[in-house]
Amino acid sequence: MMPVLHVDAPLVHAQEWVACAISAAAKYRVPANVVLAIAEKEGGKPGQRKANRNGSHDVGPMQFNTSYISDLARYGITANDVAVTGCYAFDLAAWRLRRHITTDAGDLWTKAANYHSRTPQYNQAYRTDLIRKAAVWATWLDARFVTHGLAEPGAMLAMQDHAQKAKQIIRQHEDPHTDIVAKTSHLYKPIPSYVPRMLMLNKQ
Repeated sequence: MMPVLHVDAPLVHAQEWVACAISAAAKYRVPANVVLAIAEKEGGKPGQRKANRNGSHDVGPMQFNTSYISDLARYGITANDVAVTGCYAFDLAAWRLRRHITTDAGDLWTKAANYHSRTPQYNQAYRTDLIRKAAVWATWLDARFVTHGLAEPGAMLAMQDHAQKAKQIIRQHEDPHTDIVAKTSHLYKPIPSYVPRMLMLNKQ
């Protein structure tokens, strides 16, 4: 059974969003279960805009924050592009997640939670729930795809290979279309079953 992605969305739309999230994760070499968990937490809809206190807006299915639009404006990407239905919003979200993972400080989960907020108290709450949701999606993915956990033997070598390929792509194309405070210490202990999942793709 598929985890609940958008509780008020028709099943066919939820299935489309799952496919979009998985495709975007594979394209930008980020953990698929993390993208799916973010999509579930954000719970946005095409055309939806939510105002934030700082004057920015969260837009579309992945609630992409408009403060990041300035980084994309030189490519002609606008908030309206992020708000549309289909997979494009998921591609941009995966691109942004990859930027957080490769450039931000902290562990993977803190970096991923930066998608929501870098403010420690908001990041921590988002991070904790993100880990739980990502674990459910990891189980769902494992039952349907060939995956590997990033904490498993051989996973780091695979990730290093992915990182080298990504760096080559980034050097060739500086373009988002191709670029791919804790209250209790126990929240930061690693949980073996809560590891990010990468899809294993056939090599051409």
